[in-house]
Amino acid sequence: MGGGVQRFGRIRFLVYAGVYRRSDGRLCLRMEKRCAGMGIEGVLKKGFITTSADTVLNYMRTGSLWPVTFGLACCAVEMMHAGMARYDLDRFGIIFRPSPRQADLMIVAGTLTNKMAPALRRVYDQLAEPRWVLSMGSCANGGGYYHYSYSVVRGADRVVPVDVYVPGCPPTAEALIYGLMQLQQKIKRTSTIARDE
Repeated sequence: MGGGVQRFGRIRFLVYAGVYRRSDGRLCLRMEKRCAGMGIEGVLKKGFITTSADTVLNYMRTGSLWPVTFGLACCAVEMMHAGMARYDLDRFGIIFRPSPRQADLMIVAGTLTNKMAPALRRVYDQLAEPRWVLSMGSCANGGGYYHYSYSVVRGADRVVPVDVYVPGCPPTAEALIYGLMQLQQKIKRTSTIARDE
């Protein structure tokens, strides 16, 4: 609002000599070790936590599952229903991603045909490591109603490795959420860091 330029005072570099107080409002940069605000030694002395790196990494991964959807039939409608306000998968840290390169979970929902199998494998190969697959519905699990058709793959596990199967035709949104929670439990039990033995 005003036409004047605001001026700042000098910045002084100080050597530590006890606790230094400034009352004139100038900025001070302290150069020595152990001066005011230079560490968290007091907090670290109070206690410590021991855990493995696997436990920490798996805990973080369970709270941030990012699925890419591979909706092929009516099961995809129930998958969309699970993401809406009534069930709200966001509260579990499950956020749908549009690209497989941003995701670590693929939800296969619906009838998988022979022509669609190479595309499913391509999307699986583009997922970020470590990656998981959830097969949703009887068609994705074993062919379902179209099991004896010449054009249907009899289960998504013939194309990609499946971690969790959610049964039903179509499975409800509650069943999908239960399957995702089972996948989170499986992730907590896995070992993700390679060890030389």
